[in-house]
Amino acid sequence: MSRYPLEGYRETCNTEVTLGDRFASKPIHLKIPITIAGMSFGSLSGQAKEALGRGASAVGTSTTTGDGGMTEEERGHSTQLVYQLLPSRYGMNPDHLRRADAIEVVVGQGAKPGGGGMLLGQKINERVAEMRTLPAGVDQRSACRHPDWTGPDDLEIKIEELREITDWEKPIFVKVGAARPYYDTALAAKSGADVVVVDGMQGGTAATQEVFIEHVGIPTLPAVREAVRALTELGLHRKVQLVVSGGIRNGADVAKALALGADAVSIGTAALIALGDNDPALEKEYKKLGTTAGAYDDWHEGLDPAGITTQVPKLAKRLDPEKAGRRLANYLTVMTMEAQTLARANGKSDVRNLEPEDLAALTVEAAAMAGVPLAGTRWIPGQGY
Repeated sequence: MSRYPLEGYRETCNTEVTLGDRFASKPIHLKIPITIAGMSFGSLSGQAKEALGRGASAVGTSTTTGDGGMTEEERGHSTQLVYQLLPSRYGMNPDHLRRADAIEVVVGQGAKPGGGGMLLGQKINERVAEMRTLPAGVDQRSACRHPDWTGPDDLEIKIEELREITDWEKPIFVKVGAARPYYDTALAAKSGADVVVVDGMQGGTAATQEVFIEHVGIPTLPAVREAVRALTELGLHRKVQLVVSGGIRNGADVAKALALGADAVSIGTAALIALGDNDPALEKEYKKLGTTAGAYDDWHEGLDPAGITTQVPKLAKRLDPEKAGRRLANYLTVMTMEAQTLARANGKSDVRNLEPEDLAALTVEAAAMAGVPLAGTRWIPGQGY
């Protein structure tokens, strides 16, 4: 009665979203609110980067370069490509900034906020080494902070530089790891970002220490609420778009993030699994590595039997970019349909019309973190009754 549902077979539910229309003359227009997060060439094979581009392009969304620079495989097969500017400056090329469709200044990552990364030497072949201007076969440590600025005032100058070098065409994203999302989102927005990307601690990585992965950062759920609160208090919610990442796996995750106030989400590990990682058909080879297809996560070692997180030529050749791209496209399509299904059930003709009033929490902890009432009550822990 209070939420008049829409019929899925005859009533539309829009999924399109525009990112970066605050200052950029050429914002990104996506057909679905799900993007592919930055994962480097080096950690991933060239075939995997191509497959990500193919899959994202097939459904009308964007992919992201990651550390180490832009590959022709990814640029050539991505209709919309976000170029990451990371503290390491590996593979940094001003011409690639101009070739990209958006630029993402990476301040932090959810799995390791405040920490740099590590790419082990066995994954650094001649091509990876050349792109990063570093020796082959030697472990490469990524910096934890940018070398040419130390705070939000400097970031504002850096954003202006990026706008000038790209003729004010490209949207500028700022990505932060969720540790202090309220303050970091506010500072990123005030520094001039078109889009803020907040990455929760459930975000994956194969490039940091266990102490970071297990003990640093906060979950994605409260990070969304804090980021939305910051933008709302500045009068910039929906003017500066918010992209949320870290543990997004299905359409329900997408719908919840949008209902809490995000404009879009980003996926990384889930996309790799969709490409074919953890393929049960390779179970014998996973067992040789001392693991199983459903549990394999030693992507930093570079011995991935599926050819995705490796630089070993004979393994990388196993991945067919066209087939893997179709798998990813199917996955993204299903995620989007699931989010639409939930939006229609709540009477929404646009997935971005989902709102906190469409949510209820099933535990006290979830109610407190999400800022929505505990089911069956009007009680939000910490906010009174």
